[in-house]
Amino acid sequence: MSAAIPTDRLYELLPVYYRQKDSEQGHPLRDLLRAIGEQVQLVEDDIARLYENWFIETADDWLVPYLGDLVGYEIVHSAGSPGNPADAEERMRNRFITPRRDVANFVRAKRRRGTLATLESLANDSAGFPARAVEFFTILARMQSLNHLRPERGRLADLRDLDALDLIDSPFDRSAHTADLRGVNAKRGQGWHNIPNAGAHIWRLRAYSVTHAPAYYLQRGGGYFFYTFSVLGNDAPLFTKAVRESDPTSIAGELHVPKPIRRRAFEQNLGDYYGLNADGSAKSVVIWFDDEDAPVPAADIIAADLSDWRYRPPEGKIAVDPKLGRFAMARDRDTGVSVSYHYGFSADIGAGEYARTLTQPRKAVLYRVGADEQFTTIEAARERWQSDAHAHAVIEIADSGVYAENLSFDVPEHATLQIRAANRCRPVIAVLDRHPSRGEALHVTLNEKSRFTLDGILLAGRPVQIEGTGETPPTARVVIRRCTLVPGWMIGPNCDPMRPAEASIDVRNLAGSLLVDHTITGSISIHNETAESEPLALELRDSILDATSNELEAVMGPGGGFAWASMRILRCTVFGRILTHAITLGEDSIFDGEVRVARRQIGCIRFCYVRPGSRTPRRYHCEPDLVDAGARAKAKLTNEDAAALVAQERRRVAPRFSSKRYGAPDYCQLDFDCADEITRGAEDQSEMGAFHDLYLPQRVANLRARLDDSTPAGMETGVIYAD
Repeated sequence: MSAAIPTDRLYELLPVYYRQKDSEQGHPLRDLLRAIGEQVQLVEDDIARLYENWFIETADDWLVPYLGDLVGYEIVHSAGSPGNPADAEERMRNRFITPRRDVANFVRAKRRRGTLATLESLANDSAGFPARAVEFFTILARMQSLNHLRPERGRLADLRDLDALDLIDSPFDRSAHTADLRGVNAKRGQGWHNIPNAGAHIWRLRAYSVTHAPAYYLQRGGGYFFYTFSVLGNDAPLFTKAVRESDPTSIAGELHVPKPIRRRAFEQNLGDYYGLNADGSAKSVVIWFDDEDAPVPAADIIAADLSDWRYRPPEGKIAVDPKLGRFAMARDRDTGVSVSYHYGFSADIGAGEYARTLTQPRKAVLYRVGADEQFTTIEAARERWQSDAHAHAVIEIADSGVYAENLSFDVPEHATLQIRAANRCRPVIAVLDRHPSRGEALHVTLNEKSRFTLDGILLAGRPVQIEGTGETPPTARVVIRRCTLVPGWMIGPNCDPMRPAEASIDVRNLAGSLLVDHTITGSISIHNETAESEPLALELRDSILDATSNELEAVMGPGGGFAWASMRILRCTVFGRILTHAITLGEDSIFDGEVRVARRQIGCIRFCYVRPGSRTPRRYHCEPDLVDAGARAKAKLTNEDAAALVAQERRRVAPRFSSKRYGAPDYCQLDFDCADEITRGAEDQSEMGAFHDLYLPQRVANLRARLDDSTPAGMETGVIYAD
């Protein structure tokens, strides 16, 4: 606001005569009025800020709980207490404890209390979950009165209604059920179908888009062409591009939540899932031939089960299997196929078409790469940068295409190179193995005080190899942020890694630092030939480090030995063994594999899960240390076998994941039955691991409290995970 105010606005109010006299004397009056004007502006800004703080839409974050208290909004204590608003991390957490939009809609929800649509609104507003609310008494099996028929109520199963059979026990179930006397909030097993029960089915997964990217062609014969939507060649279910209901009183349907698309729903409602909207944006799924501007018409698309590729589509048709993310066709022309679709994942981690903050040096020169840009290949942009000899350069890829290139970069001294995806793009760099006698990689050579950044890229086929000079003191710096370096280099149809023992990041003689931020990566291999150099400063933040197996090394040195690195690991999930010189700090992380450090006296690990048998620096408030101590104390009181109790508790608190395979929608997501010590084990009572910043426990606690407050007397509403 103050930027739009002229600096000399007070001075310009003076008559011209006084300004002329002031100019003759060197502007002392102008300088005085400037100082006074600055203070006046501060007061005016403060008054404007106080006025904006009257309204929930514009109030400061720290004021939201106070405004909520004025209208009777109560903070959920099980979600935690608000933290210091001056701390950035505490401010982020406060947004989930007292969501601004939840406070804003509190009064409106009070007016609509007891209606089914309110439950869905609460899930969206207070916790940010797409939801579908269900009153279970409406689908109970019961006799109907002939005078008051309700044909929409639950009825005997119609074996000819295949769509209804497909929805049994889903949030969209329409079939009749017998009564279940368990409570809908029972800890040992929820009971849904009872007269007083209602449920809010919530979806934790989100639908992420891939726009106009090449489909993966599988080598098949017989005149048929087979593809996967995923460019990596794995089976991945297609997700619905959810659109929230326009009418706040309506109940969510399958098109309103980010869920996997059913084959039968795709067949019966093809126009809702396939094609372009009126504004030109893609719906959930679109297919193009590269030699045509318009997408394949919906009339040429059919739904099919392509398991084992047994189905053969008719001539001129494209068979799509949304459950497996496959499609097949019979065609007589040789052209590429591009697709737009949506896949499921938990959070903005790894490469993806989501909004990212882009930073670069002030004097950096931008080289844009893309089909409609100045450069069509990354190699061409690299050659231009080298010929221009600019000290700071950014090579930005402006689409979600695949760039099958062998790339090598040499970053000069004091220079900066950044290879990044444009905002809301997810390009793929596929490194080809063109030379059978040697391994290929995305190779980067760093010199003294040089910087290299890889941002928003999905790298497949080979690793990124970073090579330094090994000189001391350490000066080079590498940043890998919001990237996906495919664990195992490539994955098969079932998301099995092709090369599980290979590293995704190969660091050699790098004297400096390596930051891995909001990234999914395979193993990290560190080789330093100069023993006199300082250990590599390796920091991982909000990332997934996946060695594809807990028995393989996630961080290692030459020959599988200790890596010459000093590590900081914050809010990460690690699959695999860590062998490193030291860990200066491990916090709010899950070490699912064994950890072994050479220097135990350096550093600390706190609020983490550490696999039993690990050799680490001192630990504070970690699992299973806490349950081990509790089990031994219980054994002394009850004279039970301490070893058996400890083993039982260790099994109970061991992290359970929905999937450990990259490429699955629920990859790295903590399972429903994971112990509270893990799901609420971080320092701020959020979950440990890479999805810590989702603040899932706080959001669910908020939702449960709001549902209880808005549920009519005599009824009980439960939160039910739909994914």
